[in-house]
Amino acid sequence: MQAYRASLLHFLDDPDKLGETDSFEYIEDGLLLVENGHIAAAGHWKELSKQLPEHVSLVDHCGKLISPGFVDTHIHYPQTEMIAAYGEQLLQWLETYTFPVEEQFADADYALGIANCFLDQLAACGTTTAMVFGTVHPQSVDAFFSACERRNLRMIAGKVLMDRNAPEALTDTPDSGYDDSRALIEKWHNRGRLRYAVTPRFSPTSSPEQLKRAGQLLAEFPDVYMQTHIAENHDEIAWVKELFPQCEHYLDTYDQAGLLGRRSVFAHCVHLEDAEWKRLAETHSNISFCAASNLFLGSGLFNLKRAVEHNICVGMGTDVGGGNTFSMLQNMADAYKTQQLNGYELTPFKAFYLATLGGARSLDCDDLIGNFLPGKEADFVILDKQATPFLDFRFRHCNTLLEELFVLATLGDDRNVLATYAAGKAIHHRDKTNEAMA
Repeated sequence: MQAYRASLLHFLDDPDKLGETDSFEYIEDGLLLVENGHIAAAGHWKELSKQLPEHVSLVDHCGKLISPGFVDTHIHYPQTEMIAAYGEQLLQWLETYTFPVEEQFADADYALGIANCFLDQLAACGTTTAMVFGTVHPQSVDAFFSACERRNLRMIAGKVLMDRNAPEALTDTPDSGYDDSRALIEKWHNRGRLRYAVTPRFSPTSSPEQLKRAGQLLAEFPDVYMQTHIAENHDEIAWVKELFPQCEHYLDTYDQAGLLGRRSVFAHCVHLEDAEWKRLAETHSNISFCAASNLFLGSGLFNLKRAVEHNICVGMGTDVGGGNTFSMLQNMADAYKTQQLNGYELTPFKAFYLATLGGARSLDCDDLIGNFLPGKEADFVILDKQATPFLDFRFRHCNTLLEELFVLATLGDDRNVLATYAAGKAIHHRDKTNEAMA
């Protein structure tokens, strides 16, 4: 057993459903007990410390905040090396930067090197779970899952499916995409803390036949995931209408293939039609809100209020490399700004919910992660409010928890992440090297 003393913050439900004051638990002087990689207890120091066995090692982080690890519901590990690529919007950005970089992932050793760099960055930003795109190459997924397995991370990932409108070196076929994905599912899905996601990049790069084969995989393996993109960019939507004249709208390209459902995550959803909002809600499908990416690529403003009104599960996604940061704190800041422009006040409570329990719910793994209920996996992050002299100055002028969380969500970044733990083991410490944590 390990014990950590600090302020504790975790959510029990969505603030929009339960109300802000009842949706979370905040303990100013708290104690988190971890045993065998799981949460043993979380409570008040004054009460829980009396129950500590003598042999337990206590780590004192008084003045700091412990939160569940952040959950990134949409990100591309092969785009790590091209993050912050200049000057293009979505379709041109794919052609100019993304596709050339992804061709390199036919090399398994190269893919493994990028995977390790990527996972180091996630840990440094406090992210412990992510839904991740590989490339069209099966070896890109093998490399990624191998790196995750060594760190004992809860991760979801999949091989990209693309059989058209992409460079030849990055295309598969409906049959080869199905066969490769099936083999990867059988090898990796539910192996340790790993899960698989069937991954058509987006409708323009998959033929109707390939999308149907993706649906076949979901029917054959009902507990796997599906991840893709939708309604990110106006030119993209116009292109989909040209390619799929038989479909009612963009979402229908996926719906006709059987790709909607509880474990389906649709990234962006910036320009959805009314019928698409309704259908996502009917099928209990999920949305990844990628604020930083939507701003960086000039895509538009996601309407979080519509998602709340339709009772659709939403998580946050950094969408690296369309997004220009791995930091969920920085994405909270961008999320707040986008919703201000939409006339919707995103509270810091809702933002932290989306980045923790909300993300876990949208990935259908809130039974395992997302808060500090006993028995859940011990994925957590220790946040330092005094990470810089100015942050220390600013926090000393906060009078309420709402103010503190809002400052953390709008001024915070990776410097605030003192340490990150996965299954009870430190995978990052700001003041130590990643090699020391290995």
